Amino acid sequence: MTTAEDDHDEQHGRPSEWEAAWDVLGPVTDLVTPMAVRVAASLGLADLMADDAVPVEELARRSDTNADALGRLLRHLVCRGVFTEREPGRFAVNEPAALLASDHPSGMRVRLDLGGFGGQMDLAFTGLLHTVRTGQPAWETVFGAPFWRYLAAHPEMSGSFDAMMASGADYVADAAKGYDWSGVRHVVDVGGGTGALLAEVLRAHPNIRATLVDLPDTVDRGRHYLAERGLATRCEFVGQSFFDPLPAGGDVYVLRRVVHDWGDDDAQVILRRCADAAGRHGRVVVIESHGSSGADPAMFAEMNLRMLVLSGGRERTVEDYIAIAAEAGLDVADVHRTALGHVILDCTPLSP
Repeated sequence: MTTAEDDHDEQHGRPSEWEAAWDVLGPVTDLVTPMAVRVAASLGLADLMADDAVPVEELARRSDTNADALGRLLRHLVCRGVFTEREPGRFAVNEPAALLASDHPSGMRVRLDLGGFGGQMDLAFTGLLHTVRTGQPAWETVFGAPFWRYLAAHPEMSGSFDAMMASGADYVADAAKGYDWSGVRHVVDVGGGTGALLAEVLRAHPNIRATLVDLPDTVDRGRHYLAERGLATRCEFVGQSFFDPLPAGGDVYVLRRVVHDWGDDDAQVILRRCADAAGRHGRVVVIESHGSSGADPAMFAEMNLRMLVLSGGRERTVEDYIAIAAEAGLDVADVHRTALGHVILDCTPLSP
């Protein structure tokens, strides 16, 4: 419906007040397009089209969807530059849509799939108002249980979380190559997921042995992951919480993208457990994806909010990590950044 004022504006070629406001706020408020892209990813539409222009009725049959609804979805995405309609009713993959293919190295389909952790993680933001009002994570409000407890109770979602953490082969390799492993005999990957980082380290350094520490179900997946790569015989597997005392005897205790999952008090406990296990002669290596100088401020701000909404964690500057390490009994001996933006802090336990 339009008002007389709207008609007057249209007759004189001027946008209405609503149109003018939407031009400014639309790009940051539109929920239709982000959800449409996620539905396309969840349905695997890019895979189902392959290199063909497929009639919408056939695409609906392949995806077990309603042809009319699917056509509306695709036409909206075509107008936003994702997918193309080569002729009426026949849709095909274009360059942006190709990013949603299952075999694309970016792993975007996994990250956007509403049936997996990536999509569920984004849906947690429907509870953002709760987080801003209370300072508490929205995950429990949206899904009925705190983040880590929810994953423990839903093995399929926990597995999806592990897979997402292991995705991005170039990013994992960048983290592994960012530390000088020469002279290291035994590395303990604390909260190491399914062992993606360890696989990179063990492949590049045949003389290193390793221990993978994570919750039991995740460690079981890690044993399988490393066995598939012929590396399991060089690795011990410990299924436990990293809030409990950790296995001693490692030269290096590494925490990759673990500390930012937790608030300051819990992060100190985790670092203290690593410091205790490392003893006087070991090292604790913290690998995170953000820091202060050189970091993209928009990415830092988004991830800082995301960590609060999900689990109550936070992104930190290098100065923040140095301070929290000191509280945990660690001295940061070296800080450097990798080509893809990881921040690596090499820590030694403080003398008693």
